[in-house]
Amino acid sequence: MKKLDTINQIFELKIIAVVGMSPKPERPSHYVAMYLKEKGYTIIPVNPGHKEIAGMSCYPNLESISVKVDIVVIFRRSEFVPPIVESGISIGAKAIWMQDHVIHEKAAQKAKEAGLLVVMNDCMLRQHGLIWK
Repeated sequence: MKKLDTINQIFELKIIAVVGMSPKPERPSHYVAMYLKEKGYTIIPVNPGHKEIAGMSCYPNLESISVKVDIVVIFRRSEFVPPIVESGISIGAKAIWMQDHVIHEKAAQKAKEAGLLVVMNDCMLRQHGLIWK
């Protein structure tokens, strides 16, 4: 599947868990999530250090989220990706999106083998702005 087709399919999904979301508005994990929220997506912050971010309940991990998550967006360093992908697979997510500079080939392959859509080393905000104006 071409990357653009994968991206288009992901943007059709609506519920996004943002792993590593920061409460600081100047951080990409915060402003990308808020942009997507403005565009009609449901955002679920995942950060064990916080109970709430930007007025939204924040969860310590993917498994503690009570609603069905469609997309797991990863704002963590590449070495932290494998267990997040494992969690994404175990909760039945449909897609994994690794933000800019987040690269883990083995984890991406594992997610693809489990039937998930995968984007690696790219920005949801930038791609959404290019495609879904």
